[in-house]
Amino acid sequence: MRETITTALKTALKSGDRLRASTLRMVNAAIQDRDIANRGAGKEPAGEDEVLQILTKMVKQRQESAKAFEQGNRPELAAAENAEIAIISEFLPRQMDEAEAKAAIAQAIRDTGAAGPRDMGKVMAELKAKHAGSMDFGKASGWVKDLLT
Repeated sequence: MRETITTALKTALKSGDRLRASTLRMVNAAIQDRDIANRGAGKEPAGEDEVLQILTKMVKQRQESAKAFEQGNRPELAAAENAEIAIISEFLPRQMDEAEAKAAIAQAIRDTGAAGPRDMGKVMAELKAKHAGSMDFGKASGWVKDLLT
């Protein structure tokens, strides 16, 4: 994943694509920040799962900013955020649609033997272990709750 991002950054720099280059530099900086934090805690550098978490978080932050800019009647700033989202999203796995997510949730409920709302934590842990980066866990938690009640 790191190599893919670095290669994409080099390509963007060579082609003169400033937006892409600056966005990928931001991504690299966020990954390096996580590496430094991990080193301070005596952990290994960020692995694939952590890089996916970082990218997902960056997309979510930009979605919130774009929404705020649209509500604040600043479409040019919202467009810039959406352009960054498109660049970052290229490095994320394909997101599950609602039907796929609900099928994965039903399977996780069967796998964990969850019987009620108290087992929601077990189901969410199972989903995060199997579907990190490809599922929106904000929406998934609501669906898990609905299926367990």
